[in-house]
Amino acid sequence: MPQDPDQRPDDEQDQSPNPEPGTGGQGGQSGQGGQGGSGYRLGGSGSGSVGGGGGAAGFGGGAGFGGLGGGAAPSGGDPSNPLEALFASLAGGDTNALAAQLQSAFAMLGGGGGGLFGGGGDAGSGVNWEVTKDTARKSAAALGPDPTPTSAQVHAVTDAVGIAEVWLDAATDFPRVSGSATAWSRAEWIERTMPVWRRLVEPVASHIADAMAGALTLGGEGQPEVPGMAGMADMLRPMLRSSGASMFGLQLGQGLGQLSGEVVSTTDIGLPLTDAPQVALLPTNVAAFGEGLEQSGSDVTLYLTLRECARQRLFASAGWLRAQLLVLVEQYAAGITIDTSALEEAVQGMDPSNLEEIGAKLEGGLFEPRKTPEQLATLERLETMLALVEGWVDDVVTAATAPWMPAAVPLAETVRRRRATGGPAEATFATLVGLELRPRRLRDAANLWAAVRDARGAEGRDAVWTHPDLVPTSADLDDPLGFARGEAAAETSADDDFDTALAELLDEAERPQDGPSEGQDDQPDEGGPTPTR
Repeated sequence: MPQDPDQRPDDEQDQSPNPEPGTGGQGGQSGQGGQGGSGYRLGGSGSGSVGGGGGAAGFGGGAGFGGLGGGAAPSGGDPSNPLEALFASLAGGDTNALAAQLQSAFAMLGGGGGGLFGGGGDAGSGVNWEVTKDTARKSAAALGPDPTPTSAQVHAVTDAVGIAEVWLDAATDFPRVSGSATAWSRAEWIERTMPVWRRLVEPVASHIADAMAGALTLGGEGQPEVPGMAGMADMLRPMLRSSGASMFGLQLGQGLGQLSGEVVSTTDIGLPLTDAPQVALLPTNVAAFGEGLEQSGSDVTLYLTLRECARQRLFASAGWLRAQLLVLVEQYAAGITIDTSALEEAVQGMDPSNLEEIGAKLEGGLFEPRKTPEQLATLERLETMLALVEGWVDDVVTAATAPWMPAAVPLAETVRRRRATGGPAEATFATLVGLELRPRRLRDAANLWAAVRDARGAEGRDAVWTHPDLVPTSADLDDPLGFARGEAAAETSADDDFDTALAELLDEAERPQDGPSEGQDDQPDEGGPTPTR
């Protein structure tokens, strides 16, 4: 789908400040350039509209992408195969001519930096991350005013951090993080967190792009390619891969822009989104969070600061946690496949002369990858880990505020309602990796950590994070009291197992190896152990 010229990066707007329609024209014979009409310029070359002649128009000489011919019925193609019929329609049945046309289009658009086949993407994922970041910033700007935090707002954050750290010292053994606290605008949150977002979703983007390119071969493993496509497969695959990466990058940019209007702090979604620990709040979003609440603005700021400082302590102290979360996302991405039956359904009834319809259907239909049983298991683990992080924060902040801050109780309930109505974490992960954070799991995680603290103390609760093998599983969330008692139960079980194994060894040593000797009965010597039968 052609990219809206108003949504392009600033450097591209400077090159072409007034997006002009592509020169228009008439449909020519297959492979010959029509003159086009009302397309958008992509890096200086316009993409034309539908031609009006009888055959499939070629690619316009000066305007870039010429119009597709309309009017004449396509020749060739199996009507029972929608994808074959679509490609037959695109070239009047002449797949060689279509190959030449697509090669010409790819050559002109491949390095243009925009559009459905826009180039300039990362060599691995194919995503143009600068365009993605620019899209995110423009999406954030559309949400409303985003002023740079004032010095008074920065001081309010640093003062809140000073109080929060003192209270947290009494609630957890995890130490404070180094570095000064600060305040960010939405745009600065995008800039500061984009490197980690890139590492987080790059595997997903790469696998989606590869899956789109691989979807060119339909019918399953061992089945032949779509008839008439064999000669064009090598050329079409990079085009499909590029288009998939471009669409994912656009979706990601829009999602991050919307997310920047909801998050109140650096790690609000439960992930460490900066390379180094950094406590930062977004005053504009904090103010929006507190609208309509009875609690004062300073109480709201302090409570959200407590939660942010607690998360930062956890991520800094449990050194394996950050890598574990990223690996889970990568494991999910490694299994991404595209349902080719959905691709066939997407092209059924598609008008080959309508590029916008084609782009809309591909963009909407191809970003619903199938989830394998292995992926579902990975998503459950990732969901559980994120729930455990937030549940631990709930428990620590509850303990830290209990002696000092009555307003923390209603504010905690406000946070729970925010989750239940679909907070930023749920929306973002549902869009990017198919993960939906269920509020029930977050509540269960908070109950589990409270039970562990009651049974083992704050030190014992925090010790669970020392190794990933000690961390609760999804099944443990269903039985928090059982997990809290697990340490003593495990020790008793180990002692019993040792005694049982020792008894079996002694029995084996006393038992005759080749059956009873002549004249020897089955009874043991007096005082000897009784054999086990």
